Amino acid sequence: MKIPLLCYARISIAALLCSASIHVFAATADHISTKRSFNLPPSAELNYAIRARQSGLSINGDAVVKWQTDGHDYSVEATTRAMILGKILEAKSDGKIDDYGLSPTQFTDKRFHKNSTTTTFNRDTNGGTITFSPSDASYPIIGGEQDRTSIVWQLVAVARAAKKQFKPGSDWVFFVAGQRDAEPWTFKVINQEKITTGMGEVEAIHIFREPPPDATEQRLDIWLAPSLEWYPIRIRFTDPNNDFVDQTLDKITK
Repeated sequence: MKIPLLCYARISIAALLCSASIHVFAATADHISTKRSFNLPPSAELNYAIRARQSGLSINGDAVVKWQTDGHDYSVEATTRAMILGKILEAKSDGKIDDYGLSPTQFTDKRFHKNSTTTTFNRDTNGGTITFSPSDASYPIIGGEQDRTSIVWQLVAVARAAKKQFKPGSDWVFFVAGQRDAEPWTFKVINQEKITTGMGEVEAIHIFREPPPDATEQRLDIWLAPSLEWYPIRIRFTDPNNDFVDQTLDKITK
């Protein structure tokens, strides 16, 4: 039972996969800084219904994501619960708003039967570095870096400001820090689809992030709803063996 539950603990918006690298890195050609226009969505609490298949077992639960911003600072908190087990994941990203959009200060992640980890964006007048509590990895801050909680909301903010450019076939690249290291993530806009939610059927923009061909990470699908402030109304993770975790919006409280 432990294996599927640990896999299941990755399902929240705030719980994208962590990798195992523990090396020290410097900036590379893949560590790019791209300044884009952005438009922050209003603060809200989003409730999701969870369903998953892990190692042949079906698992259900719920998640709550609290997004807050006053235009100067932001925070995202996510809590995921599984039936019978209760709370299995807590994650939080907080920081400032700068010329790039969300500017994380700290990302914390606590998973079922795991120690809490902290990813810190040590900012100073010369840029600073990203460091990780479970590893010795270190990356320079050159602008626009996100963590695996903030990235979805940065994507939302960019999409809200670039509605005409956010069209099928377009690619959007961000540098994303996890629990132990960081890497570039490329999101591709697929198409517009109808998604059945707890609030009824909603038109949404389907966005896809696929790991590099030689990677063994999950694929990630996100659906953003233009009619609902571009909030993420569905997120689905699919493992290489086709196990999946799927979270769909139940309600929004502003």
